[in-house]
Amino acid sequence: MPVSDSVDLDGEAEADTDAERDASGDGLPINELFYSLQGEGTLAGVPSVFVRTSGCNLRCWFCDSYHTSWEPTHAWLPLEEILAEIESHDADHVVLTGGEPLIHEESVELLAALDDRGYHTTVETNGTIHRDAPIDLASISPKLESSTPTPERDPKGEGEWEDRHERDRIDLETLARLVEDYEFQLKFVVTDEDDMPEICDLLADLRAVADVPIRDDDVLLMPEGATRDRLAETRTRVADLAMEYGFRYTPRLHVDLWNDAPET
Repeated sequence: MPVSDSVDLDGEAEADTDAERDASGDGLPINELFYSLQGEGTLAGVPSVFVRTSGCNLRCWFCDSYHTSWEPTHAWLPLEEILAEIESHDADHVVLTGGEPLIHEESVELLAALDDRGYHTTVETNGTIHRDAPIDLASISPKLESSTPTPERDPKGEGEWEDRHERDRIDLETLARLVEDYEFQLKFVVTDEDDMPEICDLLADLRAVADVPIRDDDVLLMPEGATRDRLAETRTRVADLAMEYGFRYTPRLHVDLWNDAPET
């Protein structure tokens, strides 16, 4: 369902991130709503319905959902319409993704409705926001320093997001609450071995404050790349790093299958 064809450009102003977080009402800004295979993480390959909200509180320079963050586009859909579209597909798994879906309070109501209907829900989050909601798997992707849109990497060439992104990308207290409250996987986008000391330091800090164990098996390394060509440059060295450090490797199955096509 290509709901992004119905575009609300009001989402483009960065101040709207806060406005959308505080918005109330029956609905969510939906960029895409489609049926596909989960491409990443421990459930890779599972047929799933994806609900992609628009809007994000961070700006990774390599974001593979550019039209939910750097240039947010969406249609505002009532919850009942979202649920009807989900129920039209033969799937037991729903992935709530973004952007950052947890900036929206209405995500909690959607997750509750999905729980009532017996769906397994995965929420893909950057780990900076906690919500009390029925979540079966929190797929947490903390953003490393290498994600920061420095002026030379800023896709819009403006450089205005560098300081804000760097300030907000890691919230240790929120990360601890997420891993304590939900079944979780910690998924790190990795470019090369320079990212590994930061990952290890963050895991040490998180293990020191969280009240639950965080096993190496809970940590997934995912190669950076939104196209097959880019993955060809990063996947082998990230797989080698996973073996070296004893973490798990996760593919980007949807990229391998469909390259950078939308709604995959």
